[in-house]
Amino acid sequence: MHPQPGILAGPVKQARYLTFSCNADADAPAALRALASHIDVNNTVVGLGSTFIKSLGAQIPGMKSMHAETQRGIEIPATPSDVWCWLRGSDRGELFHRSREIVNALAPYFDLTSTVDSFQYDENRDLTGYIDGTENPPDDEAEGVATQQGMGDGMDGSSFVAVQQWVHDFDVIGSMPRNKLDDSIGRRMSDNVEFPESPPSAHVRRSGAKSVDPHAFMLRRSMPWTQEMSGGLMFVAFVNALESFEAILKRMTGEGDAVQDALFEYTQPVTGAYYWCPPVSDGRLNLTALESRAR
Repeated sequence: MHPQPGILAGPVKQARYLTFSCNADADAPAALRALASHIDVNNTVVGLGSTFIKSLGAQIPGMKSMHAETQRGIEIPATPSDVWCWLRGSDRGELFHRSREIVNALAPYFDLTSTVDSFQYDENRDLTGYIDGTENPPDDEAEGVATQQGMGDGMDGSSFVAVQQWVHDFDVIGSMPRNKLDDSIGRRMSDNVEFPESPPSAHVRRSGAKSVDPHAFMLRRSMPWTQEMSGGLMFVAFVNALESFEAILKRMTGEGDAVQDALFEYTQPVTGAYYWCPPVSDGRLNLTALESRAR
């Protein structure tokens, strides 16, 4: 068993994110079979929500739902879905047609609830202008950070993913002096060099893997998104345990020391959900864990 290929693959030029809810009268096992038979794991990553997993009568150790919360005026929303699909490619038209094929194939069982188009900006930069993903582990360590191992048949190679859509306030960003914007990140936009000394609220100090104990490493696969004149970042982070993401998010919101991440001055999440990404075997989703762990 192996991780879904797109999790460990390098950057991609274009992407489309789809979320689905299972029809109330749909047979959940039949819906799962339909999903597995219509997904090409070579160019699409699939995640399953906790409610859908429970509807199958199954339990996945470590899986949970994201909970909405407000921390010192910062709202962290929870918008769970039953299925999340990350379509990867290089041509936006091809992604459009592929997404239509998936939506039509799943229509008897699932309703499409959201669609977001994303793209690569320059050298993997966020729309703020800063390079994204500099905290990612080296390639030879990425699989251990992002996937589960030693958990048994159907679990090894699986992953958890945290997904949030962040909306940037470009008026605020555009009005900030470059040195203040650099300080909010803790790196220079011009050369991506991290400051040896940065404010306690700098993003690199609030979200760094080693800023919490135990260290919370994640494999980030985020991409910018735009719609009309709005835009931001689709934050996507694969982990072997959701506690890693939660530890970083708590530190960003100031839990423990009341110092909030400076990012919240000009961006905020408007969605949030966790998903479990099954491993693959012989080029197909391996759903053994959902069958063997049914209650």
